[in-house]
Amino acid sequence: MKPRVYIETTIPSYYYEIREAPESIAKRQWTREWWDNHRHNYELVISPSVMDELERGNYPTKVDTLKLVEGLPLLEVTEEIEDIVVEYLAHKLMPQDPGGDALHLALASYYHCHFLLIRLCYEC
Repeated sequence: MKPRVYIETTIPSYYYEIREAPESIAKRQWTREWWDNHRHNYELVISPSVMDELERGNYPTKVDTLKLVEGLPLLEVTEEIEDIVVEYLAHKLMPQDPGGDALHLALASYYHCHFLLIRLCYEC
């Protein structure tokens, strides 16, 4: 059985990163290296939240970015997961955006993902 990896929104976003700052180029290269050469060693999953984030807005790489995650299994957001998010937020364990990091962590935890893969974004 392959380890399960929850793919957070920044991974497909950085795969098609177009900014030319050295840090952005490096993050794009690291993301592509993992995706192209190592993802096959894992069971990849995403959530409706990831799809919502990728579908929002009008950006030049949107079609390619959505195509990258097409077909990946979607983890269902259940009432139990919503309760976990509430607890994370109530205890100030995660940033106060209920649809953001707290939801990603709750999903990854609830569905026993071995890893939550995220590209850190220091300028955000």
